[in-house]
Amino acid sequence: MKIAIVQQNYHIGNFEHNRNKIVEAIEKAKSDQADLVLFSELCVCGYPPRDFLEFDDFIAKCYESIELIKAHSNGIGVIIGSPQRNFLPEGKDLFNSAVFLYDQQIIGVANKSLLPTYDVFDEYRYFEPSNEWKVIEFKGERIALTICEDIWNLTENPLYRVSPMELLIRENPTLLINVTASPFDYDHDDDRKEIILANIQKYHIPIIYCNTVGAQTEIIFDGGSLVFDRSGKLCKELKYFEEDYYLAVTESITDAPADEANKYEFVDERVARLKESNKVLTYLTTDKNISQIYNALILGIRDYFTKMGFSKATLGASGGIDSAVVQALAVAALGKENVHVLLMPSQYSSGHSIADAEQLTQNLGNTADVLAIKDIYDQYISTLQPVFDHLPFSIAEENLQSRIRGNLLMAFANKFDYILLNTSNKSELAVGYGTLYGDMTGGLSILGDLYKTQVFALAKFINRGDNVIPENILTKAPSAELREGQKDTDALPEYNVLDRVLYEYIERRKGPKDIIGLGFETALVNRVLKLVNTAEYKRNQFCPILRVSRKAFGVGRRMPIVGKYLA
Repeated sequence: MKIAIVQQNYHIGNFEHNRNKIVEAIEKAKSDQADLVLFSELCVCGYPPRDFLEFDDFIAKCYESIELIKAHSNGIGVIIGSPQRNFLPEGKDLFNSAVFLYDQQIIGVANKSLLPTYDVFDEYRYFEPSNEWKVIEFKGERIALTICEDIWNLTENPLYRVSPMELLIRENPTLLINVTASPFDYDHDDDRKEIILANIQKYHIPIIYCNTVGAQTEIIFDGGSLVFDRSGKLCKELKYFEEDYYLAVTESITDAPADEANKYEFVDERVARLKESNKVLTYLTTDKNISQIYNALILGIRDYFTKMGFSKATLGASGGIDSAVVQALAVAALGKENVHVLLMPSQYSSGHSIADAEQLTQNLGNTADVLAIKDIYDQYISTLQPVFDHLPFSIAEENLQSRIRGNLLMAFANKFDYILLNTSNKSELAVGYGTLYGDMTGGLSILGDLYKTQVFALAKFINRGDNVIPENILTKAPSAELREGQKDTDALPEYNVLDRVLYEYIERRKGPKDIIGLGFETALVNRVLKLVNTAEYKRNQFCPILRVSRKAFGVGRRMPIVGKYLA
């Protein structure tokens, strides 16, 4: 049997767009004489639809799309993902389903059993888990049709009491198909191969894994659909961060011997690196990770603009590493003609910062304006003087400069229909080193899930073919330049230390004793963790962050604002 694997980029709630893509791929599969064509989880409506699922009209449009797609299933099997109604009074009103179409009929439906409710996932909020498990017979194959999480319960500490494959394997399936919407992080492609291999080792069955691609606000899907034969050999890996199509032949993957010696050998370097804290930064900044992050961010920016109906971006160019990287990414994603930056020097801005920002803009070829803020700042100070009452210069005066810049950027964005890109990094957001309504302003955060050390590595990656980002930006000490001679290290530990502590706390969820046990100073750890927890109110007001790690700020990390833990 020939099976077409279709890896596509969908738009949440854009039913006609999604449907047209699906139908076009069905017709291509027909022309390739495919017997079956696969699409990804909830492809009909886009993933994750979130509270759109609470609208009857939204569900009705899903059913309408299924009917229209079904009309194209003459002579070919089609598996699509869509919500389906649960007609039993007990439980949630919807299933997350894979619908099997053939000859303009629905010949089978597989409902998702394991509903993730962690990190960015919230599926049990909307869906009822499956209550039956049956293989679907089609053209000589007995297909175990599963959806995403359904194959992920083979860990040492399983999240679920029931594993769907334990029930499906009793019906002697010959092929496991998994349709999924599996988000990107810079470890996850390895995780997928590990879990697929674990299923093959346990059930001795070939697996076809069809993933979606594209960005949905902060969540990025990287594709990388997979075909493994029953011996554990990786037969095909589809493109990452791009749409793709592949025609698999079941005979080549089901006839392979289930021989232990032939199994796919997977080497996970993370384990060794993460056992030692001093290797964490090496791991986070490896060429593989940074290359993936670059491609993910480009896709995230491009899809956010396309799906929101915008084309142009602006940002504040400070001459610092963060804004330089965001500017370079924006030009790569949107084109130099669609990026305009504002240089907004104050009396505390160094001459080299202005020169560096101008040189970067020249190198990238985008446009820029210089709007000096000294006069505006002086007017603010004059206006506030009666209430400031000659008190010494403090963070209040520093933040005024940042807020002036934020206002100018938003005014420019509003006037010319631009989206303002935020340039804060994860290290700064973690410890609250940013100004609400100032440098924390923006419509989309590009670097909010990258530690400062990763930002430097990303800058070097951008410069790999040509020194687009001036060398001085890469080598000078980071500074907000809000007062004379200011450096980030006046308020924060060195980033190569800070980022290691933050990673242990945020990504690995280690407590203070465990982190201190890795060799960090007690006072430093206590101070950093307190900064993280007390800055939650700032992050709660922040814009969406493109997610590239296992634990990003935003929907995947939900903390109380008024909590006292470690604060």
